[in-house]
Amino acid sequence: MNILEKIALDKRKEVQENKEILSAKDLEMMPGFNRKCVSLSQRLRESDTGIIAEFKRRSPSVPELNLNADIKQVTKEYEKAGASGISVLTDEIYFGGSMDDLFAAREEVKVPILRKDFMIDEYQILESKAIGADVILLIAALLKKEEIKAFSELAKSLGMDVLLEVHNEEELQKSIMPSIDMIGVNNRNLKTFEVNTNISKELSEKIPSEFVKVSESGISSTAAIKDLQKYHFQGFLIGGNFMKTEDPGKSADEFIRELKR
Repeated sequence: MNILEKIALDKRKEVQENKEILSAKDLEMMPGFNRKCVSLSQRLRESDTGIIAEFKRRSPSVPELNLNADIKQVTKEYEKAGASGISVLTDEIYFGGSMDDLFAAREEVKVPILRKDFMIDEYQILESKAIGADVILLIAALLKKEEIKAFSELAKSLGMDVLLEVHNEEELQKSIMPSIDMIGVNNRNLKTFEVNTNISKELSEKIPSEFVKVSESGISSTAAIKDLQKYHFQGFLIGGNFMKTEDPGKSADEFIRELKR
């Protein structure tokens, strides 16, 4: 069993437990459920930097990335630095996150927030809307084509954007549909956790132009972004490069300033 399969197995147990605590109807009654979402895809189209700054405390590849980071302080500083959007990890077992983190971030920032988690049930889409997310992530490697269609159409009906993550051409081809806004190429192989930004370059020409292209993981320099921009990428999800420092917000600010130069 690879890491992605193990995560999915634990996620199914977690979702089932959450359903027993809060029903779908309960989620729809929460104040955040009626909030109007802000479009990340639109922000990326209009941005000259396209940085999606990520908040995460740890990951399977880095168990102690930044365990004591303050979600409110970091996300506020990400917004001030000029991030087009903010990604918040809500998986607890593998990434040390929680839905409370996204709640807290939502109170602090007005920029679009991506809920970064492993979506395997429509319940999680309703949950994402209720806790204040503007965007959901769907991982093609985890889902069948009909699940991608059902989940993305539900998200769109709730006014949310959809970022579809792929790792290869096979995943890309099964996932292209009108209910997707952005296609993200994850440079990290979720089965082995190896990183190679050439994956983004190889898939760029195969992504139809109507989708916003996002490159994810393994981006640690402004030179890498300028290189990827030549392949028509408009979004760049960066987490570890900021979070591994003592002051992630300051790191993001310096990075974005350098990128603008």
